[in-house]
Amino acid sequence: MLDVTKKLVELLYLSPNGDDHYRGDSQDLGFPHVFGGQVLGQALMAASHTVEDRLCHSLHAYFLRPGNQHMPIDYEVQRVRDGRSFSVRRVIARQDGKEILTGSMSFHVTEEGFEHQAEMPDAPDPETLRSEQEWGKLMASQVSEKLRAIMTRDRPIEIRPVNPMNPLQPEKRPPHKQSWIRALGPLPDDPVLHRCLLTYASDFSFLGTSLNPHGVSFMNKGLQIASLDHAIWFHRDFRMEDWLLYDKDSPSATSGRGFNRGNFFDQAGALVASTTQEALIRQR
Repeated sequence: MLDVTKKLVELLYLSPNGDDHYRGDSQDLGFPHVFGGQVLGQALMAASHTVEDRLCHSLHAYFLRPGNQHMPIDYEVQRVRDGRSFSVRRVIARQDGKEILTGSMSFHVTEEGFEHQAEMPDAPDPETLRSEQEWGKLMASQVSEKLRAIMTRDRPIEIRPVNPMNPLQPEKRPPHKQSWIRALGPLPDDPVLHRCLLTYASDFSFLGTSLNPHGVSFMNKGLQIASLDHAIWFHRDFRMEDWLLYDKDSPSATSGRGFNRGNFFDQAGALVASTTQEALIRQR
């Protein structure tokens, strides 16, 4: 496993901190606050520690306060119900005694049933595209030293955007984005870890979909952006070291909020997960 990927895996594997309580470190990605995907992934890992022989099929979470990337996060898991087929857990994430995230996760036994799915949309092969890191290096001379370090840093999740937009010169586009993602290097055969990694990665470049029609980017002055909530449904098995197409659209923006939807497809065309998120996109 690559060192940068190993650090992310270690970040997601939490330390027990009492009965159904867990503690996780925070990661500084250069953002003003803790990356929301990190809190989501750790919250799912905490809940998964309390469930046996069942995997998460849905997650719904609300971001309540910005997290401090220089402080650990405490996760409290509440065992809501264990039924014959489903288990439900509630997770509360805290820093300095204050709740920063609350969420519910449902776990389901493996069973056979009806099968159908949406067709995978057309997209160029990932091997024909540049990674976000490569695009960052091309723009490095045009940004500040601090932003240059963020845009060119080594990262465990490789993202190759389809038709990327220059954040320094944003233009109005339809509310649709695509990117290929994968974790770098081999990973353990742990389906819980793969779900937590996808949860982590699903927050990258998601809310920006609702900015596309307005010709702005995260670099615009006076723009306040933040994830408000996040939901994921896991449909089929997958591995995060294999390429996944993240196809995103935004059907609505209103009242300073942008609504986003996403689907993850593997290269064989299987729909493996779906996401939704509402984000604050406030023009000050």
